[in-house]
Amino acid sequence: MGTNDQKRSLPHGLRLVALAGAAALTLTAGLATPLAPAPQQARAADDGKKVLTVAVAQSVDSLSPFLAVRLLSTSIHRLMYEYLTNYDPKDNHAIAGLATKWEPSADKLTWTYTIRDNSKWSDGKPATAEDAAWTFNKMMTDSGAATANGSYVGNFRKVTAPGPTKLVIELKKPQATMAALDVPIVPKHVWEKVSDFSEFNNDKSFPVVGNGPFVLSGYKADSYVRLKANKSFWRGSPKFDELVFRYYKDQDAAVSALRKGEVSFVAGSPSLTPAQAESLKGADDIQVNDAPGRRFYALATNPGAKAKNGEKFGDGHPSLLDQRVRNALFRAVDREAIIDKVFRGHAVEGEGYLPPRFKDYFWKPSADRKLAYDPAEAARLLDQAGYKKNGDGKRVGKDGKPITYRVLCHATDPNDKAVGKYLQEWWGDLGIGVRLDCLDNVTDPWLAGTYDLAFDGWSVNPDPDFVLSIHTCGALPATPKDTGATDNFICDKKYDELYARQLAEYDPAKRADIVKQMESRLYDLGYMNVMAYPNAVEAFRTDQIKSITTMPAKAGNIYGQDGYWSWWSAVPADSDGSSDTASSTGVVVGIVAGILILGGLGAFAAMRRRATAEERE
Repeated sequence: MGTNDQKRSLPHGLRLVALAGAAALTLTAGLATPLAPAPQQARAADDGKKVLTVAVAQSVDSLSPFLAVRLLSTSIHRLMYEYLTNYDPKDNHAIAGLATKWEPSADKLTWTYTIRDNSKWSDGKPATAEDAAWTFNKMMTDSGAATANGSYVGNFRKVTAPGPTKLVIELKKPQATMAALDVPIVPKHVWEKVSDFSEFNNDKSFPVVGNGPFVLSGYKADSYVRLKANKSFWRGSPKFDELVFRYYKDQDAAVSALRKGEVSFVAGSPSLTPAQAESLKGADDIQVNDAPGRRFYALATNPGAKAKNGEKFGDGHPSLLDQRVRNALFRAVDREAIIDKVFRGHAVEGEGYLPPRFKDYFWKPSADRKLAYDPAEAARLLDQAGYKKNGDGKRVGKDGKPITYRVLCHATDPNDKAVGKYLQEWWGDLGIGVRLDCLDNVTDPWLAGTYDLAFDGWSVNPDPDFVLSIHTCGALPATPKDTGATDNFICDKKYDELYARQLAEYDPAKRADIVKQMESRLYDLGYMNVMAYPNAVEAFRTDQIKSITTMPAKAGNIYGQDGYWSWWSAVPADSDGSSDTASSTGVVVGIVAGILILGGLGAFAAMRRRATAEERE
């Protein structure tokens, strides 16, 4: 699963690579056409509007910011709605968003935000502190509204708006994420009319009222999302008049559309494969961007799905409840081979839970603790656990039947299929069968707990709180019939204690140390095996896009950012170079010299969430 912008595709579907160098490249580009029933050559629309079309391999799970967790969906919400704060595209530090400043009380239990007075909703009404207070209070009092981002308000005691530009949040205990509340603020006068937040998807009436750089103007499930530039956006209007995300189930078809000029940008699923990157390298008017990503690519085991009420459900294989079995399986995964043969070097070998791109939080096991590739040790552990081979060389379970694990796989992600083939070989040598269940929708069986293992991945935000929260007991569904925020049904008391400590720790160094202890605990539990940190590999037409911002500025990604910088800053190729934006943010893409691109996918899995199976931000 994936992202919060990290999001995931409700379960699943978050990389630092030593890069040889980067060259700043100014992109030249033509105009993309609006989405049409039949493919068209990208060009200026008939009415002269400049349209930027982005090919994506992930569909929208919900257009409600209270429900969405996939990367594509949460990325769209960053374009539609302002958050209290944003992340600087250069180095990810917190900067003003809807709030211009934020200050804690001496005991850090009361935070006061100054809300800007120059932000308006697209229907002309002012965006005020009352909108923010209503958004948070709704999440605090309505479980449906807390589905996607409830972890951010779990520690809130009271939220008020004493005036239109003053927001006050009172906490139960200190909370270190108060400058990183990745929650879209919605207009109270629109959303207070919603009766059931667990069902409302925000996808029937257009345009949708927002105050971000773009306004949602059209949507067709599994086809497209269309947004128009918000001319009254306080930071300045986008240069493109329209932005269209067009869905392609077949990634090769998306790459072909880029070649033909039918789309301006291709992100992949979530990245381009090495073969696709190679095929585009040197093509006329096409540039490949290959940079360290913010995702992790993992294999997750079913730990025994259960709800907060203690009721168990699903049908995960009982052998996976034995840590020795989990460790054996991971000992039989050759990560180096995955990096070399699947990602072809466009990724870094996986270790801890958070990618090396976030160096303050990056953790890796010591040499003596690392679950290094060792098939002989894997076989020994399985024997020790009592899962020995029968006369046919097959490992048998306690029921005497040969073990075959069901592995959930994203049908749109070629990496899942490729790694799955290796698992069939490696685990087959151990006497264990593997059945790849490659589905368009892995969310349903994931939430139902009807799987044994699954390919998992999240896009991580600069503040890792969200991706850490999805493994707490509090993230479990209330009952088997409910949907929780959990990624993989992990519930561990020691991990929860560490989570509470990091959330209350304001000292950056001390907090980072606690986060690393959490990663260590996840590693020891053995329910997740991070195999790789994929690069962000994407491509665009330089005859349609003149310039665009990467994040971070040096060797960063364009798609799935922690913010709206790329699409807001994009300049059409035929632009005269003038600018009416109110930001000094650079709009030159940092391109890694001499590098290809890689493949992977996730939630336009940004990160706040993961698209567990499809990936979240």
